[in-house]
Amino acid sequence: MTDGYEKCDEKVSMDRPLAVVFDMDGLMFNTEDIYFLVGDELLKRRGHRFTRELSDAMMGRPPRASFEIMIAWHRLSDSAESLVGESEDLFIEMIQGRIQPMPGLMELLEALERRDIPKAIATSSSRRTLRAVLGCFNMEPRFHFTLTADDITQGKPHPEIYLLAAEKFGIPAGRMVVLEDSENGCRAAAAAGAWTVAVPAAHSARHDFSSARMRIAGLGDPALYQLLNLPLPEIAPASGEA
Repeated sequence: MTDGYEKCDEKVSMDRPLAVVFDMDGLMFNTEDIYFLVGDELLKRRGHRFTRELSDAMMGRPPRASFEIMIAWHRLSDSAESLVGESEDLFIEMIQGRIQPMPGLMELLEALERRDIPKAIATSSSRRTLRAVLGCFNMEPRFHFTLTADDITQGKPHPEIYLLAAEKFGIPAGRMVVLEDSENGCRAAAAAGAWTVAVPAAHSARHDFSSARMRIAGLGDPALYQLLNLPLPEIAPASGEA
């Protein structure tokens, strides 16, 4: 692995990728926007407000570790376990009518499936949360496997979840492309030795992505399709065009 990351407009090279691993929150779906509402509601109930600075500190980590940060930040008397349960209940209530796939996700999944490139999810969320999110789109059967905070003992930025993903695929981590939207997620994937691609969104634009090999503008970025040796999806003409 090299320091820093390749620019999107530069030609990148690697051995043919054998699998792709997706983070879930903020990368596949707009869940980080919903988590912000959840965090704000949790703290309003306790006389505080959720800030971007606290969100940045919590993002990408497993639930217990995230809420331990919140507890320390505001000197809350709650246990991490109670906040995890309360937040999951709130999140599952709030996703109805709010959750949407991130731009380019569906086209990328279809392109990978046409080429029979295996794919998985490795998320810091709980399995209950993952199933609630994927269930909105009947998407879980499209992945070879999913890994959650329930499957590991050390969360991102520790590399355990991505080392486990490579083991389950039966491939070297270096032949696995990981797509991540957070600093902690990129650090975890890079430490595992995976080809790490940073896909920042509005909620993570301020993060440090220097651990990633490549930074792209979104899941539809041509540089990602080039890396994965996939043809670019056809774009349907706008209404009224010939």
